[in-house]
Amino acid sequence: MIDASISELAAALAARRISSVELTRLFLDRIAGPGAPLNAFIAVDPERSLAQARAADGRIAAGAAGPLTGIPIAHKDIFVAEGWPSTCASRMLANFVSPYDAHVIERFNAAGAVILGKTNMDEFAMGSSSEASWYGAVRNPWDTGRVPGGSSGGSAAAVAARLAPAATGTDTGGSIRQPAALCGVCGLKPTYGVVSRYGMIAFASSLDQGGPFARSAADLAALMNVMAGFDPRDSTSLERPAEDYARELERPLAGLRVGVPSEYFGAGLAADVAAAVEGAIEALERLGAEVVDVHLPNAGLSVPAYYVIAPAEASSNLSRYDGVRYGYRATEYDGLIDMYRRTRAEGFGPEVKRRILVGTYVLSHGYYDAYYLKAQKIRRLIARDFAEAFKGCDAIVGPTTPSVAFRLGEKVDDPVQMYLNDIYTVAANLAGLPALSIPCGFAGGMPVGLQLVGDYFAEARLLGIAHRFQQATDWHRRTPQSFA
Repeated sequence: MIDASISELAAALAARRISSVELTRLFLDRIAGPGAPLNAFIAVDPERSLAQARAADGRIAAGAAGPLTGIPIAHKDIFVAEGWPSTCASRMLANFVSPYDAHVIERFNAAGAVILGKTNMDEFAMGSSSEASWYGAVRNPWDTGRVPGGSSGGSAAAVAARLAPAATGTDTGGSIRQPAALCGVCGLKPTYGVVSRYGMIAFASSLDQGGPFARSAADLAALMNVMAGFDPRDSTSLERPAEDYARELERPLAGLRVGVPSEYFGAGLAADVAAAVEGAIEALERLGAEVVDVHLPNAGLSVPAYYVIAPAEASSNLSRYDGVRYGYRATEYDGLIDMYRRTRAEGFGPEVKRRILVGTYVLSHGYYDAYYLKAQKIRRLIARDFAEAFKGCDAIVGPTTPSVAFRLGEKVDDPVQMYLNDIYTVAANLAGLPALSIPCGFAGGMPVGLQLVGDYFAEARLLGIAHRFQQATDWHRRTPQSFA
């Protein structure tokens, strides 16, 4: 059962070959047993999960089940869930138990899915390795001495190690796609506004977007059919007709134009990663796709633009954590201002403090025009580059990351090198475009990810391309040996 797809699990539940309670216990046992050294979960509540599973079994028995009824799903600890700790992997929220559900959690609950637990992550989603967590680093199931990527590293590691059939994550600059690539699973960042941000603890509001992790493109489509939807409580949520994200899974690739940007294959890309990605592009050609050259001339500016805009928004969003209303409060202080200072000094980790300082600086008087305004102009240029590229192709393909997973601690003291791990992913966030990563090979025994970027609302098309690729390959079926 641990290698079954969501549709296979749903069929087994419907046929009563297994119950949701039994399925949930199976994954809870794996989390507590072989999965424990990965540190992929922050919170697990077997009693609460099994109660949901029993309710799901009742729905199945009554003939009222949907495609995800009874399926255990792990959720990144950035989504608040009623009665569950919702910490964002920070000391600042270590004791916070949410009184309400995020919209994404509501959607899964309505579908009858089971909350398996809350996954570990970089604190407030600020990081590329899942090492910046108050609860300790997450480890990559393919090599526990390496990082799983971030910030949604706990979710990616959980799916890769078969601790959960699927999981949720968030992507601000690549935080779904990058860990998906480094852990050898599939991850999708939808078009900005397709998935509600209500109840998703904010990092950078104009960039954050929730999305799914799974082992196949078909499973991603099933998850998107639940996650996506308009929410009036989120001012950035898009009111659009409901769509079936699985509708193009069987569409042939004949006639598909795949754009390959030369900017993604230059200096900085590891040769073994490039070879795996080029092999995947050749596989798409064999399936009928036409490969065309495209150009993204401002791609090289995406990282510096992102690391001005995202910290600026973070410095504003995190100002609410002052020790007054909720969250951590320093135990010793001299007056209100000193309480603010000590609370934030003790409650935030080094990476969060670094980004608050950068963000406050670029928004300050005298520097706003020089940094923040200029970064927003570059953001517009990047979006225009994509618009121009999509005039000649249907999807853009390339590497998800410049290298395979690096070793724990290797880049902790070098923030610039850490930030460059997102060099191929941040542009899609700046433009608000949908993008996904799927496994496409191995380099030095570690997974390599292929990134597909589409035009706005092209999620179904991207999933169709990925599915046809996965019908012809088996990279997505590989399991870390210790967790098979």
